[in-house]
Amino acid sequence: MREIVYIGTPVLHQESEPVSDTQIGSAKLNTILDDMKEALHSEKFGVAIAAPQVAVPLRIFIIAGHVFASIKDEEYDKKVHLDEVFINPEILNCSKKKEVGDEGCLSVPGKYGTKVERFDKVTIRYKNENGEVKERGASGFLARIFQHEIDHLNGILYTDHALEVIDVDDNLKPL
Repeated sequence: MREIVYIGTPVLHQESEPVSDTQIGSAKLNTILDDMKEALHSEKFGVAIAAPQVAVPLRIFIIAGHVFASIKDEEYDKKVHLDEVFINPEILNCSKKKEVGDEGCLSVPGKYGTKVERFDKVTIRYKNENGEVKERGASGFLARIFQHEIDHLNGILYTDHALEVIDVDDNLKPL
């Protein structure tokens, strides 16, 4: 398993490279995806992870299946609510309305952003792990995740633009 890297690690502060069509489906990329999923699921509060967070400067992020169960207000079933892979994501549209909300990050342990401004709604285009081009709109929490993870791919951490960051303990409740 690849280790999650922390704030101050150079790869977190650089723009990631696009994944080529020839890389999609390759053994090397599948290993990276498996490593990312393993790292994500090893974290108590993990909802998503970007490739730079495991020191891989590629434009990929993964959202944990339990997030989709939560959004649908369903009980999580790992056979039904699968992790989703987003390759070369780009924001196509965003709402004029913004919301200030809370964010944490696996690469910024012990800290929590209590005032992070994000667009309320976004639409993204990406490729899935099979290379299929997809578009997906999101609002609220999922829109926040999309923006947070795409920021990672652009070398930006939420701490770079949070209005307030506080120290936290390990007593937070997972999603």
